[in-house]
Parts: sequence; C-alpha cells; structure tokens
Amino acid sequence: MEAAGVARFRNTWAAWGSWLVFADESGQNLKPPKGRTWARKGRTPALPVAYRGHGRVSIAALIRVKPGMWTRLIYRARTYHHRKNEPKGFTVADLQTLLQAAHTQLDGPISLVWDSLPEHVSAQMRAWIAARQDWLPVYRLPAYAPELNPAEGVWSNLRTKLFNFLAGP
Repeated sequence: MEAAGVARFRNTWAAWGSWLVFADESGQNLKPPKGRTWARKGRTPALPVAYRGHGRVSIAALIRVKPGMWTRLIYRARTYHHRKNEPKGFTVADLQTLLQAAHTQLDGPISLVWDSLPEHVSAQMRAWIAARQDWLPVYRLPAYAPELNPAEGVWSNLRTKLFNFLAGP
C-alpha cells in the first residue's frame, strides 16, 4: 500500500540520510504465561513456578531502519511493582531519554514514526521535540494501524513465541 504519508517518510529519509525509527511501547504481566508443549500421552507436563506478588514490565522499543544496513532494536524496560509513587509505564522523561540515547548511538538524524499515545502528544513532549527539530522530525501513524509499525511484531513474538523459553541459572 503506497500512501501519501509513506512517500513523505521516504522523501525526508532520503533527503537527510536519516535513520527511519519506528517506536512503540507495550506491557506484560510478570505472571508466567500459560503455553502448550509436547509430552508423552497421559503425562501432562507441569513446571512449578515461583510467583509471588504482582507486577508488570513495560518495554519501549525503537526499530531503526536504513537501506543497506542491518535493522536494529533499541529498547528500555521498566518494572512496576505497585509501589507508592512508582510510574506504571514510561513517562515523557523516560521517552525523551530513550530518544536522546538513540540519537547518540546512531550518530545522526532520526525520522521518528510513532502513534498518538498521550505521552507522545503531550505539551511537554511537543516542546522537547520542537527544540530538536534539526535532528528529529516526527510523523504520526493513524489511530489504529499496527500493520504499519514494525515494532508491533516485537510484541507479537514476545507474547506468542516465548512461552517455552527458560531463563538459565
């Protein structure tokens, strides 16, 4: 699908030689997921899990793309344990820190593509982006368009492919 918005991204990307960066955030409960696996007939596999309390992990990810270069994932994670005055997800300041770190790592301008999450369109974030418009043009995705954001594939894999993943000691 060749939309006018995608053509606009290509023009900016080509003119600046900038990194095209797609951003997204997601959250996951810390309760172990249920999954299915193979076992002998009549022997249901059961793994004991030490799960106390409650919490969740929030992940903000940036996927950078540039022709002729490997795609790269830049991410930050934040754990939420339901403590007083603890932010549940990423704040505007956290997102600003992540974008600044990406700019430093990539050592060049970034054409940022993201959705209209309240933290993305807040007055504080708009002012911060306006002060960095020389290296950070921002483009917004339509209201609900997960197929246009490659970062959505990260969350899909996280939720579906890691059921039988075992972290080593």
